[in-house]
Amino acid sequence: MGYGRWVDERIVEYPWLFSLLPEGGGDLLDAGSTLNHADIIHHSKLHNKRTSILTLAPEENCFWKDGISYIYGDLRDTIFRDQTFDYLVSLSVIEHIGLDNQMYDPKGISGKAAIADSSRAGHLAAVREMQRVLKSGGTAYFSMPFGKHDVRNWIQVFDAAMVDRVIETFAPTSHTAFYYKSSATSGWQNCRREEAAESRFFDVHQDAPWPGCPAASEAIVCLKMTR
Repeated sequence: MGYGRWVDERIVEYPWLFSLLPEGGGDLLDAGSTLNHADIIHHSKLHNKRTSILTLAPEENCFWKDGISYIYGDLRDTIFRDQTFDYLVSLSVIEHIGLDNQMYDPKGISGKAAIADSSRAGHLAAVREMQRVLKSGGTAYFSMPFGKHDVRNWIQVFDAAMVDRVIETFAPTSHTAFYYKSSATSGWQNCRREEAAESRFFDVHQDAPWPGCPAASEAIVCLKMTR
């Protein structure tokens, strides 16, 4: 009880990923640059993997001296050949795709990739693309905010129907969904999907009153999918 109380969803996402990611080698794509932090990119589970990071624009952290490759572009239309990667990681990324991401690319390096479209379904194009570049038998690890559907300028919360559509679009040979919810008293705990269905997204700059959850997602869904 009390695990990660008032800490955002990263406190769940990273342990979840590394508990499931196999040891050993292989080609891994970090789709969205969530792993691009010193303590994360040097994790033992990544030591023997060839890691590439695809994101909109250069960031302050850069580990090219450690063999990390950086590619800048749109996750909906990548430069990679079919079935390039053994592993694909996309933590708290697809909820931004197709929305206004100019804050992540203030110099406009990515062009239209950071500008919102009107469909609000750009994430599905990215899911199809990520499925394309994953090898047959390879594993993808996704996470996203979960609960009551909500769209902000730069992020949206996925409800149950949207999660099901992501799985349907990826068309995995097998998959497992993990749901986690936070509360002010118990911190982050795994839960059933129905228990997180009304969870909210809390922005300290815009929302009031504080509901007792972290400053971000009150619940998340983590998907492990095999191509």
